[in-house]
Amino acid sequence: MAPVLTIREILDAAGGVLLHGDGRGTVDGVSTDTRTLGPGNLFVALRGDRFDGHRFLGAAVAAGAKAVIVQEDPPGEWISDLAGVDVVRVEDSLTALGDLAGHIRGKYTVPVIAVTGSSGKTTTKEMAAAVIGRKMRILKTEGNLNNLIGIPMMLFRLGREHRAAILELGTNRPGEIARLTRIVRPDIGLVTNIGPAHLEGLGSLEGVAREKGDLFRNMKETATALINRDDPFIRGLEEQWPGKKVTFSMERDADITAADIRTDAGGTSFRLGMGDCRREVRISLCGRHAVSNALAAAACARALGIDEDGVREGLESFRPVSGRMTVLPLANGAFLVDDAYNANPASVREALRTLRDLRGAGTGVAVLGDMLELGDASAELHRDTGRLLAETGIRRAYLKGAFSGDTARGAVEGGLAPGDVTFFEEPREILPSLREHLREGDWVLVKGSRRMRLEETVRAIADRFGTKETA
Repeated sequence: MAPVLTIREILDAAGGVLLHGDGRGTVDGVSTDTRTLGPGNLFVALRGDRFDGHRFLGAAVAAGAKAVIVQEDPPGEWISDLAGVDVVRVEDSLTALGDLAGHIRGKYTVPVIAVTGSSGKTTTKEMAAAVIGRKMRILKTEGNLNNLIGIPMMLFRLGREHRAAILELGTNRPGEIARLTRIVRPDIGLVTNIGPAHLEGLGSLEGVAREKGDLFRNMKETATALINRDDPFIRGLEEQWPGKKVTFSMERDADITAADIRTDAGGTSFRLGMGDCRREVRISLCGRHAVSNALAAAACARALGIDEDGVREGLESFRPVSGRMTVLPLANGAFLVDDAYNANPASVREALRTLRDLRGAGTGVAVLGDMLELGDASAELHRDTGRLLAETGIRRAYLKGAFSGDTARGAVEGGLAPGDVTFFEEPREILPSLREHLREGDWVLVKGSRRMRLEETVRAIADRFGTKETA
């Protein structure tokens, strides 16, 4: 559903000045991209490091824009050709976009859940959507629409048909979570965990904790905070939160707990505790970190009043998002773990530990790309990951990226033989070696940051070996 806004609403919400037009019209929908803009839309001309929407004002009008928001006065001869188009000037068009989204948010009283954290945001959001979506119609973040542009575009889809919204908040520099929280005004807030991600912009682990903690610091007092008691940084945030909360943990006393965790190639089973109730649950993701995500999703549901059976049914209906610990049985009896969507030190650590638990007597193989946006700590953190490779029993490693040498040094220091470390650029380079060494019962993990494009490696391995479904 596209929002219908009057020009007067836009002026008031964005704090703008009307440069052209009579201000009496309406727009139907908001766009920041002339390639997807439709007739009757409001076009917001954003300016970034590598783009400037002001260069496309003519294209926006040609596509049928009814109004435009700019942060500079267009040339006078340009405005004179804008019959029927309202032009609103603001100080900053990105801020205006967020303010407009906040205005839309204020029109609806549906509960909004905001999810942030260093890893597991998307999986947790999807798990929560699987549970809550069984009980009510929801709006949820799609794709990577989780930043200062994407979150407003998601809020513009909020409509009367929705009974709840689950929004994923991302960040890579200080201040973004605070701003997003003020736009979203969540009724329920969740920080999945705190780890060394986006250090290039956030500086340190403490900087990450401050940034993620801004979710709680900027929520309204009547909101509910969902607290991961397994994370020491979040336990510190719990002490500062004065309002309602739902806690979850795999290791400590909490409102939502997990016990008897068992993982295999088909997923993970555990005993879910919610108050005095216990339910056996099986989810289609492997690893303890997946259980933590499930507990976070259960906490979201509990905050909305969904009972234990509803939580169990929803979690068991969840299906993994592509590229996030998806297990593909290969035709030769080996297993390929596709975790190629993204990576940071904490998520790589959990993936390697999960591989260790899954492989049994089989050989563990890791295909790793660089972890990006780690700033000055990049070399050290990649070296630490290399040591972890050896400690978790990986016997062969294929490495890609500018920091692969650091990962290799750590792996050799940890005990991996230098001859068992291979560097590559293109997937085809490692296929002969995998074909020679990969046997029935072996496990291959593929993981790296998004820009490493390791999904191409996953496809190449699956195509070369065949999967059981296609063999």
